[in-house]
Amino acid sequence: MTLLTIDWILLIEKLVLIAIIVFASLGIALYTTFAERKVAAVLQDRPGPNRAGPFGLLQPFADGLKLIMKEEIIPNTSNKFLFILGPGLAMTAALMTCAVIPWSTHVEMFDRQIDLQIADINIGILYVFGVVSMGVYGIMIGGWASNNKFSLMAALRGASQAISYELAMGLSLIAVLMISGSLSLRTIVEQQVSGPVWNIVYQPLGFLIFFICAMAECNRTPFDLPEAENELNFGYHQEYSSMKLGFYLFAEYVNMIMSSAVMACLFFGGYDIPFLDESTLAPNLAAVLGVLALLTKIVIFIFIFMWIRWTIPRFRYDQLMNLGWKTLIPLALVNMLATGGAILYFQGR
Repeated sequence: MTLLTIDWILLIEKLVLIAIIVFASLGIALYTTFAERKVAAVLQDRPGPNRAGPFGLLQPFADGLKLIMKEEIIPNTSNKFLFILGPGLAMTAALMTCAVIPWSTHVEMFDRQIDLQIADINIGILYVFGVVSMGVYGIMIGGWASNNKFSLMAALRGASQAISYELAMGLSLIAVLMISGSLSLRTIVEQQVSGPVWNIVYQPLGFLIFFICAMAECNRTPFDLPEAENELNFGYHQEYSSMKLGFYLFAEYVNMIMSSAVMACLFFGGYDIPFLDESTLAPNLAAVLGVLALLTKIVIFIFIFMWIRWTIPRFRYDQLMNLGWKTLIPLALVNMLATGGAILYFQGR
């Protein structure tokens, strides 16, 4: 085959993989809304949605159809271009994170080895942080373009909250990067697969800080101050309706899925299955089991997100800022220095 033919085949492989991952993420996000309501119902001792379809399984489609059928309203005094751009940017930034996540090893099809990762770039973690930072613009643009003082106040809250917790999140990751010596998510996962233990054993404090910051980045309770209904009358998407509102709501759930995938890759071995040697299995079987293992870890994290939402009350805004700046950032710095000291000590022995 010529080089041009190989490039076209590789392009088609990547496009198919992108389509599968994006539509799978949207499907999971769709049913995550259903799972959220079911988890809340169990914790509050009530049935939850059970009318649309058997056991209420068609409820997400009913909710999606309701959003699509609602009237599209754009306020007369808003900046119409930015008003439409805001939710689109939030949704796009949420989906772009999936590009560098290694979902499993590889499959062998049509005499080719296909990696189950869209792009294995050597600065994968920096890419994730860059894309996550773009999502803040979706919140900020949507709140400002609405020309509503409450929406703008909520957008300012969201932007300041994201900036504050991204600092602690980045510092908590430095310790993991010091251990792995790489910014590539694939390399970090492979080191845990071949190593004796996962990174959670070396970095329990780093994981705890990262997990708390991930909740704040996703605007999940108790960090949902940008959507504080009792203070801001619905938040930065107050003026939105129909699918523009749906994009904001979907972006939150897609962000939660991608944050769970990143945490699984950084601290829990990604697609690694404990006590199983994948090298003894057929490549395609190992790849399928790896995907299932990563999805299982993601589901566990999502359940914990939901459990916390329906258990812990919302912080005050000053408490949220104090936790970020006065607690998490100092702890992340101490964790980073302790990790550096430990690496120097064991290298010197």
